[in-house]
Amino acid sequence: MTSTAPHVRSGVRRAPAWAVLYGVAALAGVTAVALAALSLADALTATGLPDPGPVTSYGSPFVRAAGEIAAVVAVGGFLFAAFMVPPQHNQVLDAAGYRALRMGTAASGIWTVCAVLMVPLTVSDVSGQPLSTRMSPADIWSVADLIDIAGAWRWTALFAALVTVVSIPVLRWSWTPVLLAGSLITLLPIALSGHSSSGGAHDIATNSLTAHMLAGALWAGGLLALLVHALRGSDDGDDHAALAARRFSAVALWCFVAMALSGTINALVRVRPADLVTTTYGTLLLAKIAALVALGVLGWQQRRRGVAALQADPRARGPLIRLALVEAAVFGLTFGVAVALGRTPPPPPLNPNLSIPAVEIGYDLDGPPTLGRLLFDWRFDLVLGTAAIVLALVYLAGVRRLRRRGDAWPTGRVVAWLLGCLVLLLATSSGFGRYMPAMFSIHMIAHMMLSMLAPILLVLGAPVTLALRALPVAGRTGAPGPREWLLAALHSRVSQFLTNPFVATGLFVVGFYGLYFSGLFDAAAGSHAAHVAMNVHFLLSGYLFYWVVIGVDPTPRPIPHLAKLGMVFASLPLHAFFGVVLMGTQSVLAESFYRSLQLPWHTDLLADQRVGGGIAWAAGEVPLVVVLIALFIQWRRTDDRIARRLDRAADRDDDADLAAYNNMLAELARRERERG
Repeated sequence: MTSTAPHVRSGVRRAPAWAVLYGVAALAGVTAVALAALSLADALTATGLPDPGPVTSYGSPFVRAAGEIAAVVAVGGFLFAAFMVPPQHNQVLDAAGYRALRMGTAASGIWTVCAVLMVPLTVSDVSGQPLSTRMSPADIWSVADLIDIAGAWRWTALFAALVTVVSIPVLRWSWTPVLLAGSLITLLPIALSGHSSSGGAHDIATNSLTAHMLAGALWAGGLLALLVHALRGSDDGDDHAALAARRFSAVALWCFVAMALSGTINALVRVRPADLVTTTYGTLLLAKIAALVALGVLGWQQRRRGVAALQADPRARGPLIRLALVEAAVFGLTFGVAVALGRTPPPPPLNPNLSIPAVEIGYDLDGPPTLGRLLFDWRFDLVLGTAAIVLALVYLAGVRRLRRRGDAWPTGRVVAWLLGCLVLLLATSSGFGRYMPAMFSIHMIAHMMLSMLAPILLVLGAPVTLALRALPVAGRTGAPGPREWLLAALHSRVSQFLTNPFVATGLFVVGFYGLYFSGLFDAAAGSHAAHVAMNVHFLLSGYLFYWVVIGVDPTPRPIPHLAKLGMVFASLPLHAFFGVVLMGTQSVLAESFYRSLQLPWHTDLLADQRVGGGIAWAAGEVPLVVVLIALFIQWRRTDDRIARRLDRAADRDDDADLAAYNNMLAELARRERERG
């Protein structure tokens, strides 16, 4: 293989593959239009708006459903190129990966066009005015600022266009995981808007819907990409179809579990059991549940028959193709039902008399934050709370694998990792996480836990070293797997850039000054999505900083211990100074949002903010002590290892280095005597 773009064979197989994708998109669109037409009258009655006309009423669900199929095809194409088939030895994509990449590029472009079309269609739908009599395209684009869902489509179009443009020149494997992440990000604006983003329990509803959409995109996109690959496969079977099917089977299983759990949670916070049989919304929800069950059964059959046949004979693609075609059709129907569900008025809220905090942050607060409420008044965070549990279980599974084969793993690292996961869980799901959006002082406590305490414990657990030892090695002739992907990520230019001491310190400090003193916190305080993004930033920036400073895992850019000590003493005083500045300020951060909550026991916002500043000032002391102790222990162990290595070398050569040094000194002394 050369380093140029792989040759993609043209032939009769290309047309059926794309015909299948177009057919699934058309099926999704027609299903969405047919079901949306059944609830059109109810939707117009619920909103009190006039009929915007057939172009909007039928065009909007069709374009959205077809566009979402294009979005998942883009996700599946990039997923397939990144992780389902191996690249060439020089990291250039081979023919299968290149075709999948180009499929993702084309689908991302179609997704961009559909998202752009959804902006005027949404404006027309929300305003009740026909699309042909509305404003000019420029006016419609600007009006989108006033309509949340139209603004979400505008962001989707922007993200999808960016992914499309970036993917065009890509030939190497290293960019495909980035494109996969970008294609998933294009789904977030829509996931964070709509029915789930408003009303009571909207924090749980939004998180569950986001997980539901991302899991569905990976599952459906991966299936379609595998189906296209099987339809275009080579006759000799040497096209990695068996490997791709086996890997996708594992992905599909976890996506099914995630979709089932997230869908159940989302339904429980939105629908009463009686609504399932008495409302159109409930009927569509039952149809979607039936489709998910059918997909689960088909996936199980695929694992038993299609994947098994490929493992026995790489040329036996028939069973996989037949089952995948049925699955693709069911996915098309499912996406059509989902779009119609989003256009159908939901049942009356479970609690029609919502308090102001329940509307703003999704739930009520029983009173001021006492110690008992902070420790025992829990509200589980579906994003970071789930991440804490999953990280703990995966780590324990890795340790168990090591010990079952007779390898040792330090107990202290296990304890540190589990304590870090516990701190993450407490900061996001206990009373600290519950009161975090409503009070600045509690927000700052959770901030310190997420950015300082949890990362220190997590990096001391050495998860990368554990993964490299527990994951199987592909070998020279085997296809790269998770271990090779992890090594590629560690040695990538992105990792080298992020682990630069100045970059890691800058990202760590920006979490304080850039967020709170730039006006960004004022704009983000009332947004659930921004709240989750802040927590993720606190955790990742803290982990990156402490990984460079005291991490047990190797870094792409090793630095001496003295430089690490300098990083610590350069950054932590900045945190203390931040706390001092915050205690002395006379303006309240996010004052309008905190006032809007109208909490009777939380009226002195400036005093609460000064408490938060005091917490930021004092919280750096404990991490400083822990970091210094860990750093000096590591420093001493490094010196001990160097000393032992020198001693072993001396034993092997009978102190040849020392003898040579003594001979050099003796020679210098002899020359001095001769000159004297």
